[in-house]
Amino acid sequence: MGKTFAKPEALSDANTHYCPGCTHGVIHRLVAEVIDELGIRGRTVGIAPVGCAVLAYNYFTFDFQEAAHGRAPAMATGIKRVRPDLMVFTYQGDGDLASIGMGEIIHAANRGEKFTTVFVNNAVYGMTGGQMAPTTMPDQRTTTSPFGRNVEEVGMPIRVAELLAALQTPAYIARQAVIHPKFIKKAKRCLKAAFTYQLENRCFSFVEMISTCPTNWGMTPLQALKWAEETMLPYYPIGELKTPEATPASN
Repeated sequence: MGKTFAKPEALSDANTHYCPGCTHGVIHRLVAEVIDELGIRGRTVGIAPVGCAVLAYNYFTFDFQEAAHGRAPAMATGIKRVRPDLMVFTYQGDGDLASIGMGEIIHAANRGEKFTTVFVNNAVYGMTGGQMAPTTMPDQRTTTSPFGRNVEEVGMPIRVAELLAALQTPAYIARQAVIHPKFIKKAKRCLKAAFTYQLENRCFSFVEMISTCPTNWGMTPLQALKWAEETMLPYYPIGELKTPEATPASN
């Protein structure tokens, strides 16, 4: 019988540090598969944030840089402008991107920087202790909202993909999920589209991934998958929100 499974060359053999049930590993796999399929591993540079993916460089077999908290888009801008031949992507969580780095990602997208962002949305700060994030759901309990997110006091969760899609600058903006096989297949297709747009030097590209954090949610991995599908997906609908083809040429 022939071999039906192989680890992507873009993935290393390092043992994971992620918690049981964490979906970062799934996203890492998808990124690696897309990079292998596009044949760009030799000229790809990833940028790791401060957060659960701070050690992402251990899991890939191409170059990585480490950015200050929230500043990955700024670093990606510099690398891509100096070396436009490289394939540059940031890999950021919701605390890193949607809070501390919100200004960075909005202005990078508005400038039309030609890099790709993989945005992992698990509705909570992960590595720093499970605090409420800009993406935390209404009434969701966290270490800094033990009675649940009170939207009258702190506002509604921020839909980052919709926020970026509202910009006039041409871009590819999508949201998918990695909580069910049928969603994972769509997530890979969107990731491949995002990297392809960069490969063609066409536009800024951004893929949000609805993910889980069983440890900080206080759930089992199965409970977390169910909660994400029932609670997060109705508020964070999946799909392609914007393509460069749909952006008026005058922009």
